Amino acid sequence: MAVKLIANYAKRLGLPGYSSHQFSVSVETELTDLGQVQGEAARLYGLLQDSVDREIQQVGFVPGDEYGLKDNVGLRLENSSGTHLATGRWSCSDKQKELILKLVTEHELERDTVEQLALDRFGAGVKLLNKLQASGLIGELLELVNSTPRHPGPNGSPKRSGNGSNGSNGHAPATRKGGRA
Repeated sequence: MAVKLIANYAKRLGLPGYSSHQFSVSVETELTDLGQVQGEAARLYGLLQDSVDREIQQVGFVPGDEYGLKDNVGLRLENSSGTHLATGRWSCSDKQKELILKLVTEHELERDTVEQLALDRFGAGVKLLNKLQASGLIGELLELVNSTPRHPGPNGSPKRSGNGSNGSNGHAPATRKGGRA
């Protein structure tokens, strides 16, 4: 009576940019003697491991961080002609995208200034920010909107909400439409 022995060896390696590659090899053989199973399994494992290890060294194409994004043009909140670009691919979460757009719209922040803040702080446009970077931008925008004048106080002077800081953290604050900080 023949016994079928199937061996498989696979390996996956992580690569830069959250990429990986994997290679596997499988063989199938028949044995007539059950006493051969242990020795044949060890031999096949070594053979498959050597084959996979040798071949997986050929990495091939590895996408860069910007792979799949045509370029930074058109990835801004607003392009040079003033067209609003709320649609399209964002790297952060949908909730972060919604909050950023809500803060910009409701507090009438200058889109170009918010875009420049993202570029200065993180080296990427607003739509290219990852979740961690978008959280940092949201924090700065919240500081800004919480430190700007809101309602007149009892003596007619502007009443500030928040701690009164300008939220700049070494960067120029985003401005509201009409030039107000």
